[in-house]
Amino acid sequence: MTHILIVEDEAEIAGFLRRGMMLEGFTAEIAADGHAAIVAARDRPPDLVVMDLMLPGIDGLEVARRIRSASDVPIIMLTARDAVPDRVAGLEAGADDYLIKPFAFEELLARVRVQLRRRQRDDQPTVLRYGPLVMDTAAHTTSIGGRRIELTAKEYELLDLFMRHAQQVLTREVIYDRVWGYDFGGESNIIEVYVRYLRQKLEASGEARLIHTVRGVGYILREE
Repeated sequence: MTHILIVEDEAEIAGFLRRGMMLEGFTAEIAADGHAAIVAARDRPPDLVVMDLMLPGIDGLEVARRIRSASDVPIIMLTARDAVPDRVAGLEAGADDYLIKPFAFEELLARVRVQLRRRQRDDQPTVLRYGPLVMDTAAHTTSIGGRRIELTAKEYELLDLFMRHAQQVLTREVIYDRVWGYDFGGESNIIEVYVRYLRQKLEASGEARLIHTVRGVGYILREE
């Protein structure tokens, strides 16, 4: 499920944007200042960032620069400033698009969809590789060391998530949002069950473990 990071210090606007994005089928998270935005982008990587230019603490331009230095995630900048130099500064800081306040939510949504389609078309590889593991997303096939693996739909989605974030710790919350799209509750062991299924299939011929538990946090795909 597509995850949107909304960086906005005005609570009413942030809440409006979050509700609107969720009604459109996205998951959405709010960061109320620049520092929180940088942490959220690092710990819960979004598929797209909608960000106000004027933020307390670290301003939007600097936040955009820092996010862009670590990721190619699309960034849509929101601002009340309509001057050309301000728009240029936003784009040079790493923003992909620029929207002047006040704006219609429908226009923002259209721009969000354009950026998501562009990223999916241009940046999504058809073959994902990590160590001996290969996923062909066009053919929907998976193999390890040349051995074909048959996966269920949810197993495939989960492994695809790990492959696209190899060597990065994925929290339980991120996995819930991206693979299942809703929260099963703190007592659910659905992630543990599916990780076990994946391990059994990936290690069926004695292969080394690739999916590791990070105790108290989540899981990571890495070679030991």
